[in-house]
Amino acid sequence: MDHLSLLPMPQSLTFLPGAYVASSARRILLQGTAPGALLFAARRLQSALRAHAGVEWELTATPEGPPGEIGATLRVIAESASHPQGYVLTIKDGGIIIEASAPVGIFYGVCTLIQIVEQTGRTLPCLHISDYPDFAARGVMIDISRDKVPTMETLFMLVDMLAGWKINQVQLYTEHTFAYRNHPDVWARASPMTGEEILTLDAYCKERHIDLVPNQNSFGHMHRWLIHPRYAALAETHDAFQAPWGVMQGPFSLAPDDPGSLELVRSLYDELLPHFSSRLFNVGCDETVDLGQGRSKDICAQRGVGRVYLDFLLKLYDAVKQHGRTMMFWGDIVNNHPELIGELPRDVIALEWGYEADHPFDRNCARYAEAGIPFYVCPGTSSWQSIAGRTDNALGNLHNAAEHGLKHGAIGYLITDWGDMGHWQALPISFPGFAVGAAFAWAYAANRTINVPAAVSRHAFTDPTGAMGQVAYDLGNVYRAVGYEPPNSSVLFWVLQAPDTDARNLPPLDFDRALDAIDAAIQPIATERMTRADAPLILQEFDNTVRLLRHACRLGQLLVQPDGPGALPRRRLLNDDMREIIREYERLWLARNRLGGLSDSVARLERVRARYTSQEQHA
Repeated sequence: MDHLSLLPMPQSLTFLPGAYVASSARRILLQGTAPGALLFAARRLQSALRAHAGVEWELTATPEGPPGEIGATLRVIAESASHPQGYVLTIKDGGIIIEASAPVGIFYGVCTLIQIVEQTGRTLPCLHISDYPDFAARGVMIDISRDKVPTMETLFMLVDMLAGWKINQVQLYTEHTFAYRNHPDVWARASPMTGEEILTLDAYCKERHIDLVPNQNSFGHMHRWLIHPRYAALAETHDAFQAPWGVMQGPFSLAPDDPGSLELVRSLYDELLPHFSSRLFNVGCDETVDLGQGRSKDICAQRGVGRVYLDFLLKLYDAVKQHGRTMMFWGDIVNNHPELIGELPRDVIALEWGYEADHPFDRNCARYAEAGIPFYVCPGTSSWQSIAGRTDNALGNLHNAAEHGLKHGAIGYLITDWGDMGHWQALPISFPGFAVGAAFAWAYAANRTINVPAAVSRHAFTDPTGAMGQVAYDLGNVYRAVGYEPPNSSVLFWVLQAPDTDARNLPPLDFDRALDAIDAAIQPIATERMTRADAPLILQEFDNTVRLLRHACRLGQLLVQPDGPGALPRRRLLNDDMREIIREYERLWLARNRLGGLSDSVARLERVRARYTSQEQHA
């Protein structure tokens, strides 16, 4: 065999002559450290050999025995790898050896070996791999506040999948979805994560060498708190305000000069942080777009919006330091005031985020690097506000972040997956972004030209035919067929979000072409051969995703010609179609997520149906 599909592809892989046949009655030797530190990795390997090679290998900590009895050696040797997370994997006719300077390297070597065994069975190619990560921190952030809170089973599945791709950090973006004991009115309808669940998930992650980083927005995006009477007085404004993307209705951000704002945030930290073993903490603080338009108007006029923002950020920094944590924060606001970057403490971590393919990572990373501020690059999956994803944009965004993060010395690469405006996208829509981002974060040069559909198909969907990866890839590019690409979203998403739009005032839109693209994209699904336990659910999720896309196209056609021939019967058909879509949407939601948030998400789809009913009544 001269080719293997590995995710991530390693930094260096050399095939050697011959093959190693994994036979029965062999042992896996754990060496060089306390055996317990390698036990989890060894058991994963043991399970993979049983499932894919048909052999049962016993674990041992002693090498004594007949020659050839040791089939695999997992050995920790100081300085055996050039990176603390690196490893060396050798398969030769005498057996398998994984060496690393720490247990985490052994774990990553086992992850690679398992992918090989999954493809080759008991006859493994002889080879030599020397591997290590480009970015020390490689994370995925999942939005659990707009509006999906995954079940524990879903979170466990994601952690297992991501760990296999050498992701070592997970964040759950939180606004109001932690069950704070003193604030039950905020999360009452949200089915939040409880303290016990966080403790359980933290331990699950730790075993897989993943750092579960607490994440609680602490300045902007606080509307889920400020709408309640108990907290309303802390809002910057309850009136309408101007945001970069249009007029918004308050409340949104905390008033930074109100002592109660800091008091509230401190109380949240006091309860939240003890549930996490991580020494990092993401305090959010992005998109404080109403700052200076309400209670802080005068002080912002005197001191500047950037200065007022930084002063509150530094108060949060002091609160985080009191808990012995390193503060992470989203960097968009300080990017708008680059003269203040140099005033940031040198022990914070700035999160440089941006989700378009042409986001200025190069310029913004250079600013942090010049100021000596540690930073991550934070691209996204481009799944949100899209229904089916935006493949080309996602790949461009992920490439851009990796290239310029490496260029300027980023210490981390965080793949974000948001749920703005209802979290309509099904979870598997994000799999390509997770997979490709993980590959780029580990070894960018070795993975920048990977066959994305094939790699995603095999490693995310467990489909060796390539069909599911191709379907996800192509369906994620339907957004381009319409002929207009709004930022951070797709036209088909907005057709459903704003069914009152007069499409005649928009650029020319080709909904017929989009329908053809949907039909072409879904064709390979008939040949998929997924082996995932949730394969039937994934097929149902894609089926309803396709139905939503087609519905958006047909509604778009109606918006372009609202009084065209047959408009009334077409509205009736769309009304019936949306009723069935919603019924299936609710069922699929509950297959992976908790009940909280579902009614808010479905209400956005029900608005489409209400529009059809209203039009019929006035026809």
